[in-house]
Amino acid sequence: MKSRFLSLDILRGITLAAMILVNTSGNGTYTYGPLQHADWHGFTPTDLVFPTFLFMVGVAMRFSFKAFNYTLTPAVRTKILKRTVLLFIINYIIFYFPFLDFTWENLRFLNVLPRIALSYCAISFITLSVPARWLTTINISFLLAYWAIMALLGDTGVAYELGSNAVLKLDLFLFGPTHLYDGNGIPFDPEGFLSTLPALSTCLFGYQVSLYLEKQRDAQKPALTGLLVYGIGLIVLALIWDKSFPINKKLWTSSFVLMCAGIDFVLIGLLNWWIEVKERNFANTFFLVFGTNSILAYAISEVLTIQMSHVQIQEGSGTTSLNDWLYWHIFEPVFGKFNGSLAYAICFVLVCWSLCYVCYKRKWFLKV
Repeated sequence: MKSRFLSLDILRGITLAAMILVNTSGNGTYTYGPLQHADWHGFTPTDLVFPTFLFMVGVAMRFSFKAFNYTLTPAVRTKILKRTVLLFIINYIIFYFPFLDFTWENLRFLNVLPRIALSYCAISFITLSVPARWLTTINISFLLAYWAIMALLGDTGVAYELGSNAVLKLDLFLFGPTHLYDGNGIPFDPEGFLSTLPALSTCLFGYQVSLYLEKQRDAQKPALTGLLVYGIGLIVLALIWDKSFPINKKLWTSSFVLMCAGIDFVLIGLLNWWIEVKERNFANTFFLVFGTNSILAYAISEVLTIQMSHVQIQEGSGTTSLNDWLYWHIFEPVFGKFNGSLAYAICFVLVCWSLCYVCYKRKWFLKV
């Protein structure tokens, strides 16, 4: 009997491809709305990408700990802590390589990989220490606790706004403004320390899905109907909760967690039915290239993007980055502004895929 579901690797590959696509638009000004994050409250398909990746981290835990019989031994504890530290280190290497202009004063402590690291660490210890029957209670507690903290510690009447929320206040207290992301007009980190709490819920939902899939497979029952019911139910709850705790990716609100988890339940249900039950294999290899080497794919995409932005090309009386030069001189003239931006992103995905494909064929996988 298979111990792993191919559909889960496929979904992780789809997520990685989508992550690279939305992160490398040719020109942010001319990017289609669905390929951009919501400005603040609200939801777009792009907002789903990172939560789905974190959701899949939770799914993968179930399989990675099988060899240890799901027991928190000293060896497992060391493995968890080692992986957590390595993800932090890889993050800093990606974003500050080759460290020529690196300064401690401007180091951004938290980011995508640190959020994954902290979530992985916490949920690993929880799932290996607590009986599975308590996981739903723990998950609910994360979401309700975060709602209470945000409501009580944010400014009265504007507790969920950009400059007055508890996430920002805690990050400013812990790290100071120079260590936060500054792309929102003010120093504010969408991967803030406090908002890691509901991110734990996202990761835990993934682990619970893997438990459900295993249970249904062992009982030789289909998983699609149950996942669709659970998924739609979570989406409805998210829309109801949105009235009092708005769906917001940058705050990673509890309603946002439910919305993303609900959609992911539906996606996993459909992919599991299509690939495991119907045994369809359309484009499987393409997505497996990303899905089986996800950290490498993410690292390649970020390093390429950052280093290309550092390459300056003479343009009139000044210079422009290689990214902008390619967009304005190749993609925009051929495809137009919006389609050119999309074509640039698609080509960038294919470049990253080609590099990962070489590793896939040679069986080179970055395991952390």
